[in-house]
Amino acid sequence: MSSSSEVEFVLVRRRDLERLTTEVMQMREFLPQIVNSELVESVQRLEVAEGALEVKEQDCEHIRARLEVSQSEYLRAKEENLSLLLQLSTLREKSVQQTYYCTHVGSVLCTLLWSVSNREETVTNILGMDKCTEFFMMASQTVASYVDALDETEQDEDNEDVQYVLGFAGIVTNVAAVSCGRDFLITSCRELMESWIQILGKIRLGTCSRLRVLLLKCLYNVSINQCGLLWMSQVKGFPSALRRLLSDPDAEVCLHALLLFQSLSVDPDVLRLLWKDVQECLPNIMELSQSNNAHLQRTAKELLEEIGGQQNIE
Repeated sequence: MSSSSEVEFVLVRRRDLERLTTEVMQMREFLPQIVNSELVESVQRLEVAEGALEVKEQDCEHIRARLEVSQSEYLRAKEENLSLLLQLSTLREKSVQQTYYCTHVGSVLCTLLWSVSNREETVTNILGMDKCTEFFMMASQTVASYVDALDETEQDEDNEDVQYVLGFAGIVTNVAAVSCGRDFLITSCRELMESWIQILGKIRLGTCSRLRVLLLKCLYNVSINQCGLLWMSQVKGFPSALRRLLSDPDAEVCLHALLLFQSLSVDPDVLRLLWKDVQECLPNIMELSQSNNAHLQRTAKELLEEIGGQQNIE
């Protein structure tokens, strides 16, 4: 290698220079065949794809970061939900316990009040209370809710719910057994009486016999009141509900349905209003007059005799 002040030279052997020159000439000849427009376009497309891939990778990184945040939030929400479910389960258990306790207390109090309400002075005291009307509304709602919740299974009439409902029905029945109680029910609690009639039409035949007997007794007591008798005869659905009960498999239900029918037939005006319904009930009453139950048979025969004495009612 020789050099001057500014320029450097490299010594190359002639043979190497000739070979390099040959290779350059070959490249000049073959390079245009290799590096054509298609290759250039491919390279350009590759560069574009690489750019797009880089953008996609950035998007993926962003999505991955968001996913990690979402997973973290999901796990936190899951833990919170599990905690809430545990609290809900605890509250539900407490609610069931409180409901059972309240039902038990209500059952005991209603049973006690039912027992003492068979005295006229007790009924008078009940009717003089400020919460009297509210109490009868509660009785109506409680019995109606119980009946609406009934399913196809046979009800155990000794459980707390049934005793609670029977207590309410028994109290109202005892109130209706007193003259002032009948007056109060027919003037201030007609919705309760209408509810009783609707309930009698809802309960499946052969079920809840004790409850239906109490409701029938209550309506019978109300029918002793002249206003109550006239009002009852005009309640829509009452005759059909009563006719339906005459075919009940429970003898006591049939008996009290007959007694109520008998009470209605005492008044000629009421019997005139219900005469068509009475005619439709005659087959059921005649069948009951052949019953093996002596009390039921006697009551049905008495009713037939009373109806027979009114044949010219039309």
